[in-house]
Amino acid sequence: MMWSFFSRDSSKDFPYDIGEPVSGFDNYSIWTLHKAKRKGTLEEVSVFVYDIRSGSDTKCELAKAALKRLKTLRHPSILQYLDSLETDKMLYVATEAVDPLGTYFTKLATDNVQKGLYLAWGIFQITRALSFLNNDGNLRHNNVSAWSVFVNASGEWKLGSLEYVSAADGNPMPPVKIPVTLEVYDSPEKNDQSKLKAATKCSVDMWGLGCLVWEAFNGVLKQRSNLKDIDHIPKSLQSLYCELVGASPSNRPNPADIITRCRKPGGFFKNDLVDTLLFLEEIQIKDKAEKNRFFSGLTTHLDNFPDNVCKHKILPQLINSYEYGDAGSAVLAPMFKLGKLLDEVEYQKRIVPCVVKLFASTDRVTRSRLLQQLDLFIAHLQPQVVNDQIFPQVAHGFLDTNATIREQTVKSIIHLAPKLNYNNLNVEVLRHFARLQARDDQGGIRTNTTVCLGKIAPHLHPQVRQRVLVSAFIRAMRDPFPPARVAGVLALAATQQYFLLSEVANRVLPSLCSLTVDPEKTVRDPAFKTIRGFLGKLEKVSEDPSLRETMEADVHTATPSIGNAAATWAGWAVTAVTAKFYRSQSDSSRPRPPLTGRNLSKPASLEQPSSSSLSTTTSSVTSMTSLEHESNETSASASDYGNNDWDNENWGEMDTSQDPSSPLAASSNNGGALVATNALIEVRDGWDNEEWGSLEEDPCEEEEQAEQEHQQQQLLARQSISSTTSSSQQQQHHPLLPHQHPHQQQLQQHELNELIEPLAKLNSHVTSPSKGQQQNMLRPKELPLSSSNTSPTSATANCNNISPPSSHLNNSTHNANWNSDSWADGEFETLDEPGMGNKLDEARRKREEKKLQRQRELEARRAQRATGPLKLGAKKL
Repeated sequence: MMWSFFSRDSSKDFPYDIGEPVSGFDNYSIWTLHKAKRKGTLEEVSVFVYDIRSGSDTKCELAKAALKRLKTLRHPSILQYLDSLETDKMLYVATEAVDPLGTYFTKLATDNVQKGLYLAWGIFQITRALSFLNNDGNLRHNNVSAWSVFVNASGEWKLGSLEYVSAADGNPMPPVKIPVTLEVYDSPEKNDQSKLKAATKCSVDMWGLGCLVWEAFNGVLKQRSNLKDIDHIPKSLQSLYCELVGASPSNRPNPADIITRCRKPGGFFKNDLVDTLLFLEEIQIKDKAEKNRFFSGLTTHLDNFPDNVCKHKILPQLINSYEYGDAGSAVLAPMFKLGKLLDEVEYQKRIVPCVVKLFASTDRVTRSRLLQQLDLFIAHLQPQVVNDQIFPQVAHGFLDTNATIREQTVKSIIHLAPKLNYNNLNVEVLRHFARLQARDDQGGIRTNTTVCLGKIAPHLHPQVRQRVLVSAFIRAMRDPFPPARVAGVLALAATQQYFLLSEVANRVLPSLCSLTVDPEKTVRDPAFKTIRGFLGKLEKVSEDPSLRETMEADVHTATPSIGNAAATWAGWAVTAVTAKFYRSQSDSSRPRPPLTGRNLSKPASLEQPSSSSLSTTTSSVTSMTSLEHESNETSASASDYGNNDWDNENWGEMDTSQDPSSPLAASSNNGGALVATNALIEVRDGWDNEEWGSLEEDPCEEEEQAEQEHQQQQLLARQSISSTTSSSQQQQHHPLLPHQHPHQQQLQQHELNELIEPLAKLNSHVTSPSKGQQQNMLRPKELPLSSSNTSPTSATANCNNISPPSSHLNNSTHNANWNSDSWADGEFETLDEPGMGNKLDEARRKREEKKLQRQRELEARRAQRATGPLKLGAKKL
């Protein structure tokens, strides 16, 4: 037993599994280099093996000297020692996993920019290692070449092969190297001892550095005479190279001086990669401002950096800087960009836990940057992680008081939708979208909510999709913000395959037709194009009813087919599908009051967000700086939402008949002028026409003019009747009689009714007015005799508060009927009297003056609003 204990192979105690040797290295070294793995952890390492039995005593002494130096010398640019084992047969030295630079040249990128940056970083590291040995350690390496430099997984160059290291103040004669293939790197003074007197402590190593520079740009050195070829060496390095390989040892520079010279602007070591890696090495002593500047500009440089450097050197530093330092949110953009270099296992291990932790941050800038970079890491997040840990945090942004956070939260749903479960997508998201589209004070956010809803339509449940889409897009088409109306039209076109043909005919096309008279041409053009597309679809089905099933194939399917007939023929919808989000540069729309008098309440699952205030003039694309410096003005925060009627805010109540912004929704009972007046007053709580109107002639003013003309005709009729009856009374009765007989009063009233009857016929020619119009128009026979004294001011004020998209069609129809051919010739001859034409001309002149005055007032109000930001809650003039 005792004999077997001493006779066993001690190499089995070495905690590494030694693999295959690296070919080519043993031709330039007394060692053989093997790839290996640590037992248990399978961590990759490199093991240098020296066979004592087959080597000479000289080689054995060199190997042991190298092991001693490797154990004692510690520097970032010197090969890292891990473990060793010496037996009577073998000598094992374990180091970090590396490849010899001589074989690594074939792996270098062919891109000149990337290769130049990387070689500068490598040569800088070896120069720094030699400066450490020569100046700080007072040592000479004596064996610098491509075969004494090793490259690790991070792309860092490490100086090794320390067999010939000697004291700098010892014998200046270069040592005899084994094997003989290394003699090509010997300096000239080895063969000319007269030059040894001029040798310095670093002259031999500087010659070797010159050989390394040549090999970096030309490949492995085969013979010394090749060093004269400098064509491939960069111009910024040629002067220094010539000094390094100069014949006189005294003229070769010190490595510390080389670093100083080449780190100056324009020097070979002054580039983005070297600057970046040096900053990361010293990041612990940098202040927060320096870190923010560095990380903010890092992303643009990463494309020129080698992948192994980015993956193994830069990315770990970024993660550590955020988790354990004060790097801030600026580190997120480069971190997520570099995360794409990791495989799935590494990403789940290193990036995903960091992402989950970041979403729980209360810092607005961090949340904003996360939402902006969501597309870079969403593919690596599992659906369970998204629904349980990510979405609850994202949902807070829908109620944030900062417009930028709300807008970016809406856009983020595009990337999250494919991974959300039924409740989060079809209930929570749509509930927030309904509130934002109807009540958000930022036009850009309302627009992007519509765009986002159109983009996530394929992921919605078919029943929810059929109930929501048309109503939501019709609401968008009534928005006073023109881009929001455009978004509604394009969204209808993009999702046309999800609509039943009956729905297209009864709801979609009537709503689109109202936009054909929109004040904005940018709204009218897509409306006409979309109408033609839908009409073409209906026409095809009309000609061939068998196509109906194909056209409606995707309506009830959860995963619509991209190549069906409804999708392929609708080329008019292609641009709508690819429509980008609206980006407002100066979205200065004033905040709109709620459509109803009810307050919103947030879901119980959402925590109360930050109460930081927001200026109402904040753009929907506020810069990141503005997130750090919130406005101090008072504004409505998420905490202002009540706890009542949250569930009442749904997509099903968006059609015209129930839209609270339309006067048609006022009441269904008959209340005459009172109901119509109340409806117009309630409109003030909806879209504000004056905010978005233009200086063009308002259809409401035309209606007012027609109303005034109507009243003027009645006044003239009464005046004529009054003069006729008074003259007849003077012939039959004494002018001083205080009373008339009852039959005379009845006769007068009868004649009045006969003259006013044609006006009643005029009203009967109006083509099927809506209920709201019936309430707003008083029939002539219902007008009181004193109607001529009615002031038109209130009617004008109320009319100007009607939403433009919902009122254009009604008003245009109303005005067209007032100008119709129902005014027949000779029908009102009894109203003619001297001076009547002058009175009508005077009335027209007054109407023109009032219209001009109204336009000037609108212009003055807009100019006043443009001079300064509006405050939330400020009353309109």
